[in-house]
Amino acid sequence: MRKKSLIVVLLAASLVLFAGCKQGGSDGVKVGISMPTQSLQRWNQDGANMKAQFEKAGYQVDLQYAGDNDIPTQVAQIENMIATDCKVIVIAAVDGSSLTEVLKQAKQKNIPVIAYDRLIMNSDAVSYYATFDNFKVGTIQGEFLRDALKLESTDGPYNVELFTGSPDDNNINFFFGGAMSILQPYIDNGKLVVKSGQTSKAQCATPNWSTEEAQKRMENLITANGYGPTGTKLHAVYSSNDSVAQGITNALIGAGYTKENFPLITGQDCDKTSVKNMLKGQQAMSIFKDTRTLAAQVVKMSDQIIKGQTVDVNDTKTYDNGTGVIPSFLCEPVFATVDNYKKLLIDSGYYTEADLKVD
Repeated sequence: MRKKSLIVVLLAASLVLFAGCKQGGSDGVKVGISMPTQSLQRWNQDGANMKAQFEKAGYQVDLQYAGDNDIPTQVAQIENMIATDCKVIVIAAVDGSSLTEVLKQAKQKNIPVIAYDRLIMNSDAVSYYATFDNFKVGTIQGEFLRDALKLESTDGPYNVELFTGSPDDNNINFFFGGAMSILQPYIDNGKLVVKSGQTSKAQCATPNWSTEEAQKRMENLITANGYGPTGTKLHAVYSSNDSVAQGITNALIGAGYTKENFPLITGQDCDKTSVKNMLKGQQAMSIFKDTRTLAAQVVKMSDQIIKGQTVDVNDTKTYDNGTGVIPSFLCEPVFATVDNYKKLLIDSGYYTEADLKVD
C-alpha cells in the first residue's frame, strides 16, 4: 500500500512539474501584433507571416490592423492588448511619434514592446527594434541608379527626380539618407540634374506612402519640366518604395512613356504590382525584404524575452528614438530585377508563377 501511495504522490508531483514547465514556455502565452494598414500588400504579408510563426511556436496571437493608417484605431487596439495581458507587443506604428502616451501603460505593466520595421519615437517603453538595414536599402537603390546610368564612366548629364515616403515614418531618414549618400555627389558635380530643384527630404516626401499622391506629384513634375517621350528626357526617378513607384509609373504611362523609353524607377517591397511592372519594363528594380525572415527574427526575440533569455541584437549604436539607443536586429536587404526575380521570389516560395503572371 505504501509503495502504491508513493507512486501516486510521485506521479502527482511530476504532473505539477510538467504543468509548471509548460507555463514557463509558449503554450497559452498571448502576444499582440499591431500593424498599420491592410491597404498595402506588405503589411498583410508581415502580419500573416508573424501570426503563423508565433502560432507554430505555440503562442496565442492577437493580430490587429489599424484601419487605413488610423492613429486612434491603433492606439485603441494597443490599449486592448495591454488590458488583455499580452506578454509582448509587436508594433509597426502608423506614426512613429504618436504612441508615447499609450505605451506608458505598457511600461507600467512591464510589457516589453518590439518596434517592427518602423522605429517608435520618444518612448522609453520600447525594448527592442527589429527591421532591415534601412540605410543600406537606400544605398542599394542609389548604387543601382549609379551603375545603370554608368555615372562613373560617362559624362551625362542625366535628368532625375526624387521621391521618398511619408514624413511621419522615421525610416525615410535612412532610405532617403542612404540613397542621397550615393546620388548627391553626382548632383553636386552636374552629372545628375534635378530639373525641379526638389532635392530635400521634405520636398520629396509622399504622405502615407500614397500611390495617388505620388502620381499627382509626378504629373505636376512632368507638366512643369516638360518631361515626355518627345520632350525633355527623364532618365530616372528615385523612389523609396513600390507604392510610390506605382504612382510614378501611372503618371509616366499617362504621359505616353512606353517600355522602349521608360525612365529607370527604383522601389522597395517587391509588391506583386511592381514585380509585374518590372516584367513590363515599367520599373527597374525593387528591394526585396523577405518578411518571413523578419517575422522569424521577431518570434525568436519575443520567445527569448518571455523565457528570460538573452535577446539577439546586432546593432546597439544606430537607432536612437529620442529616449536613448534602442537595441536592434537588422536583417539584410537584397534587390530584385528581371534578371533574378525568379530565383529570389518564386524559387524561394515567396510567390508562385501565377502570382506574377502579367495580364
